[in-house]
Amino acid sequence: MKDLEYYIDYIRYQDIPGFERLFVKGWAFSRSEKELVFETKINGFDTTCSVIRTRRNDVYETYKDENIDSEVGFFATLIPTTPIHSFTMRINGKSIISISDKKIKKVTDSRYLQYEYDPHPTQEFEGTSWVSGYVYSVDGEPVEISIEDKSGKIIEAEIQSATREDIVEYGLVKQGSKAGFYLTWPGSKEDDYYLVFKTLHEVKKLPIYKQHNSNRELARIIWHNANPIRVFNAVNYYKEHGIDGLKQKARLEIKRFSTQLKKGENFRDIEYNAWFLEHSPSEEELEQQRRVKFKFSPKISIIVAAFNTPISYLNEMIQSVENQTYSNWELCISDGSTNDSVEMEIKKRYQNDNRIKYIRLDRNYGIAGNMNAAMDLATGEYISLFDHDDLLTPDCLYEVVKSLQEFQYDVVYTDEDKLNDMTKGFMDPHFKPDFSVDQLRSHNYITHFLTVSKSLINQIGRLDSNYDGSQDHDFILRATEKANAVHHIPKILYHWRMHPSSTAMNPQSKMYCYKAGQKAVQAQLDRLHIKGEVEMLVPLYGMYHVKYDTSTNPLVSIIIPNKDHIDDLDTCISSIMKKSEYTNFEIIVVENNSEHVETFDYYKKLQQSNSKVKVVTWEKEFNYPEINNYGRGFANGDLLLFLNNDTELIKAGSIREMVGLALLPDIGAVGAKLLYKDHTIQHAGVVLGYKGYATHAFLGEPDMGSGHMNRPQIVSNYSAVTAACLMVKATDFDLVGGFDSQFVVAVNDVDLCLKLLRIGRRNVYTPFSKWYHFESKSRGLDYDGKNNERFLKEVALFQNKWPEAWKKPDPFHNENFDLDRGPFVFYK
Repeated sequence: MKDLEYYIDYIRYQDIPGFERLFVKGWAFSRSEKELVFETKINGFDTTCSVIRTRRNDVYETYKDENIDSEVGFFATLIPTTPIHSFTMRINGKSIISISDKKIKKVTDSRYLQYEYDPHPTQEFEGTSWVSGYVYSVDGEPVEISIEDKSGKIIEAEIQSATREDIVEYGLVKQGSKAGFYLTWPGSKEDDYYLVFKTLHEVKKLPIYKQHNSNRELARIIWHNANPIRVFNAVNYYKEHGIDGLKQKARLEIKRFSTQLKKGENFRDIEYNAWFLEHSPSEEELEQQRRVKFKFSPKISIIVAAFNTPISYLNEMIQSVENQTYSNWELCISDGSTNDSVEMEIKKRYQNDNRIKYIRLDRNYGIAGNMNAAMDLATGEYISLFDHDDLLTPDCLYEVVKSLQEFQYDVVYTDEDKLNDMTKGFMDPHFKPDFSVDQLRSHNYITHFLTVSKSLINQIGRLDSNYDGSQDHDFILRATEKANAVHHIPKILYHWRMHPSSTAMNPQSKMYCYKAGQKAVQAQLDRLHIKGEVEMLVPLYGMYHVKYDTSTNPLVSIIIPNKDHIDDLDTCISSIMKKSEYTNFEIIVVENNSEHVETFDYYKKLQQSNSKVKVVTWEKEFNYPEINNYGRGFANGDLLLFLNNDTELIKAGSIREMVGLALLPDIGAVGAKLLYKDHTIQHAGVVLGYKGYATHAFLGEPDMGSGHMNRPQIVSNYSAVTAACLMVKATDFDLVGGFDSQFVVAVNDVDLCLKLLRIGRRNVYTPFSKWYHFESKSRGLDYDGKNNERFLKEVALFQNKWPEAWKKPDPFHNENFDLDRGPFVFYK
């Protein structure tokens, strides 16, 4: 099999005087994991080539059975000094491009205007269409954007500009430029319109075609959406009703699903929608809630900023508040609309309800400014943030106030889902963890429904217009910094409406939001004097990666227990020595009970050839905690990295990533993303409570899979992480007494993590430290024969030591999942 795989997406020769460039976009990877070396020639002469590596999920999915990373894409830029007549590119010595005059002419582009857009408009809501994309002029001149009808008349349109990080990263526009656009205009998708770009040099008029829809093949979707719970249900139905009954059931289900699929739904949406309706309070239960008299009954001021809100959305939003079973509320609406429709509707329908307060603003002050204007109307002890086109469940405020009876939390948030505006079904539930500050820096997972005490707002200030688009993220970060406590209600109490212009349906539609979120997280780091840099995780819109400062360059002591299996050990150590770009480490191999002469010969050669490695000998019987505690006694580092011998480093920055997190004062254990050789997940955090103990999250899912709320792809807090690859401060490790020796083989890492939680630390998982883990090659799995007996004995010891940890819901999971069938998968 050939070592180099590659593909060229396009070559473009930008032949514009003063702006000559040659661009090559494609992907490539080496099966032997060699570093890619690009060599380019223009007109036979060596030419400098700037190469940016990019993530290509499409390539990864195709080759996921091979040893590749997702960042296999490349974007190469060359600056020619003379007209191009020939061009060649080689990667690792292999010729992949060789073109001359005839082909050069075909890829020559003399247009100043460069753009990309979807020519099919999308209906935002009735009577309004939208289109998005990017456009820029090669010379940096501003581009005017407009919409025209077929007669050439300019249509009044609302235009939003946004930063396109990909275009900036490629160097096609300057840092800070906003090449992205998002336009909405009044008009039907059945009409003909044109998108017009205009600069001093050029005018481009592009057709926007009528909307087209096509049905997807039902069988393909059924196969794509198959999951274990439906297989489980089908088997049970067969056992009870036989093959004829199952066939009849299948015919009915296919007919029902076919109807729903034509509406744009999929099986997972249908499954969740049924679950939500089943678990919603009945009319009788809602009536009981209305009769409850709470000892603490604060007024809840719900603030809403209306802006050209469709009247149907406005009425549904208000009615969802009016339907609350808790009655001590007020709805404060500020209106920054460019028309009078919202004002007229409120005056016509709601002027007699003194709980609904309304103010018409003299102009649009932006999201934060408009929300603050609504807050000016508030007189309640608590303030709740509500979007103008979303819905509350009727028990929302009741549950919020119920949670405040024992303790008046400063911050309360709930779970949420999405309302598909086309199908009117509920979908995509966000079953959230309890407060997780590291996950909040990775992603605004709290969002809706948020309630904050007025006293805390007086202390921290209101919404900040500097973060418009992610003003709620900034506000939540500031609020949780100063709150007396943060409480999570694990119930779906908020419906986020999905329509084409909302970020719920189209993340790219409001790119400026994500840039503002990046800025908000950076601001928190600066406020707290935490050194770090926040980067966006495109195309994971709204996700961030904080790269914490490691300039102190602490020594990391890597402790690896080993018994024989020198091939595994050599793979592990060699991968660290060859790949890790963090180099201030020592490796302590703890030899325990090896039986082969070759093992000791290897130890001798290893120490002779590498000054970073030392081998120490444990002479007693196998006990994983005692072996690691023994190895710690030889460690000189401020940070300890406990590592299995059957691991292999994948990403060069893995150790540095763990160091940055471990150096934070409040961080206890740092866990890494561990993969099986087939690039499926072996570890992405540990969830407590599974069958009386614990289990790994997202076990067996694809490396690039999103899991629940993208948690496999972002830094997240967990109750525990595996000690197969675990970093911790030496001082913290010593403070909690190291590993507990009563847990001879298993359970000891979870026990260590719980001890760290007990002293006020938080444990964290990072996907940006990535390793292979070949799992228990050296002693077999824990679920066979004597191993299983030993494992069950240790679980019993764990249950006795930590009864609350396995009986109560894991705070970093969510009790709505049926954990007995696995974390983050099935609903109860």
